[in-house]
Amino acid sequence: MAGVLHKIRTTLEMIKWEHSIFALPFALTAMLLAADGLPRWHTVLWIVVAMVAARTAAMAFNRWADADLDAANPRTASRAIPAGLLTRKFVLGFTLAAVAVFLLATAELNRLTLYLSPVVLLVLLGYSYLKRLTRFSHLGLGVALGLAPSAAWVAVRGSLDARILALTGAVTFWAAGFDVLYSCQDCEHDRTAGLHSLPQSVGIAGAFHAARFMHIAALWLLGWFGWLFHFGPAGWLGVMAVGALLLYEHLLVSPGDLRRLNAAFFTMNGVIAMVFFAFVTADLWLKR
Repeated sequence: MAGVLHKIRTTLEMIKWEHSIFALPFALTAMLLAADGLPRWHTVLWIVVAMVAARTAAMAFNRWADADLDAANPRTASRAIPAGLLTRKFVLGFTLAAVAVFLLATAELNRLTLYLSPVVLLVLLGYSYLKRLTRFSHLGLGVALGLAPSAAWVAVRGSLDARILALTGAVTFWAAGFDVLYSCQDCEHDRTAGLHSLPQSVGIAGAFHAARFMHIAALWLLGWFGWLFHFGPAGWLGVMAVGALLLYEHLLVSPGDLRRLNAAFFTMNGVIAMVFFAFVTADLWLKR
């Protein structure tokens, strides 16, 4: 039993479980808007469980699918599977367990969330193979995270409102943009391994331009989202705060200096998600 618990702990460290924070605040934002306040505790609980289980399944599957690629990349060779700390069989079993928890959560929410769950899983797990096929794989990751607010809306309402798609689009371009930046550190490896990415295809300088465009698009969509949901001052301050944080994120790194990439990727994006959620929550509270 102790050995199994140690493997589970190692798996959670491998998939950086704490980074579930990236998409969760956007899902909670949609949840509050859909419920026009705080929904029943049962709904909140199962939305959080579904979000964490979905992200856990996606990341564990990604590590399972990329084990051989990770072993050949000096940056990722120390990950748990190539380092021999975990077996692919165990990680696949862990993935299936997370999928089961996700399906249970969708069933506890409503019928539509359960019916749509296979589509969500296809997107989440299919992303792991996109880098083998297209330079635009970053948008696949973006869609995987972008589904969060739409899924949370469906979880509360049992139907989809087209207005929430503006937030889905914003999260999609936000996540795709930071994935482009993160991929810059693997540019040379991707070329030698025959993998596709924007940095590998257009160079690091071109990738930075693409990431900036994606983040401008994300900010524009956030503004449209605010207009659709009639944001008050606090909500608009949240949009402006996201813009300022995105600008700061791009100032942390440059095509010639990727040393602070982890800070830009892991720290700043978690802050962006939480700050936006906090301002929208305040906006809703002030309107009541």
